[in-house]
Amino acid sequence: MEATGTDEVDKLKTKFISAWNNMKYSWVLKTKTYFSRNSPVLLLGKCYHFKYEDENKMLTARSGCTIEDRVIAGSVEEFRKDFISRIWLTYREEFPPIEGSTLTTDCGWGCTLRTGQMLLAQGLVLHFLGRAWTWPDALNIENLDSESWTSHTVKKFTASFETSLSGEREIKTPTISLKETIGKYSDDREVQNEICHRKIVSWFGDSPWALFGLHQLIEYGKKSGKKAGDWYGPAVVAHILRKAVEEARHPDLQGITVYVAQDCTVYSSDVIDKQRASVTSGNADDKAVIVLVPVRLGGERTNTDYLEFVKGVLSLEYCVGIIGGKPKQSYYFAGFQDDSLIYMDPHYCQSFVDVSIKDFPLEMLKMSSKEKYPLFTFVHGHSRDYDFASTTANEEDFFSQDEERRLKRFSTEEFVLL
Repeated sequence: MEATGTDEVDKLKTKFISAWNNMKYSWVLKTKTYFSRNSPVLLLGKCYHFKYEDENKMLTARSGCTIEDRVIAGSVEEFRKDFISRIWLTYREEFPPIEGSTLTTDCGWGCTLRTGQMLLAQGLVLHFLGRAWTWPDALNIENLDSESWTSHTVKKFTASFETSLSGEREIKTPTISLKETIGKYSDDREVQNEICHRKIVSWFGDSPWALFGLHQLIEYGKKSGKKAGDWYGPAVVAHILRKAVEEARHPDLQGITVYVAQDCTVYSSDVIDKQRASVTSGNADDKAVIVLVPVRLGGERTNTDYLEFVKGVLSLEYCVGIIGGKPKQSYYFAGFQDDSLIYMDPHYCQSFVDVSIKDFPLEMLKMSSKEKYPLFTFVHGHSRDYDFASTTANEEDFFSQDEERRLKRFSTEEFVLL
């Protein structure tokens, strides 16, 4: 009886903490972001220069852009459309309970998992839709004003607390319907792109059946000693994403794999082997490898010497972004202007979106508005060729004993993941 009583106290404590976090992270002060018209803006390898608003010119060396011969998209609206088209995954509340816990929200602890989801989502969008794709409805999203924002927050807190004390919600089977959506687009290509877009989003739903949803990622994280409610470091999340993609049984994902660099070294032959092993047959264009490099940028604070390198990575056409930041506070970095980084913040609690319903709303998944030392190394050959004890782990075992010790140490340190 005593143990049972302790469990009930712990459950009640968890519910109160969750309700408090739901209120804390629902109250977000929206600040306006300012850009300069005199400097280029880089967003995941795409360059914009607002100075040439109505022109389409080639970027010159004087502009400061690191990409040569890249056409400038001059319109501010084009940049907004591109940015809003990225998939924004944040804290959520009122989703089905995570197995082995009473948690129905990830507020206060799930930010690195959310930024990891955003990074993977961008990789999938890049693979299936291409970098030129933008969401046709991106500029139709309307923001809440301050008054409705405050009222909305109070209502959410009340509803959140009531939900935390109630039973489990019903879990539905995914049935995505686009019957009404098809008439909105002008040609078959746009229709197919929207179907693909919604399919990608559904893979990140907050339900146990979603391939890359929070529930599944936490299951894979258990093998590294993590559980729901713990804070996950970027290095651990990188391996969780690798395992989630490997275990995905969806036919569209059979040619996609994730390679996680060890000891800040990318072995080219290992990457090639991983791509070849992803599927035994099929078109080479259907294959893709997402390369993730866990790396630390300084000691207690980020070393500014690495800023130019970070900007160079974000300038690459096939960059899927950077996750990390401060200890226990992760962001998804997608671009920059001058020395200011552009990021997407997961630390905002929104309501659960049931992606199994017909035409689920996409609006809540979109945003409204030089190095001295190498960060990591590309090396020819396989890791086994260099006979490093720390790089001989069998990835099929998910985490080797060496990896588990290293990742448990990483999870409490300040890392950025490319």
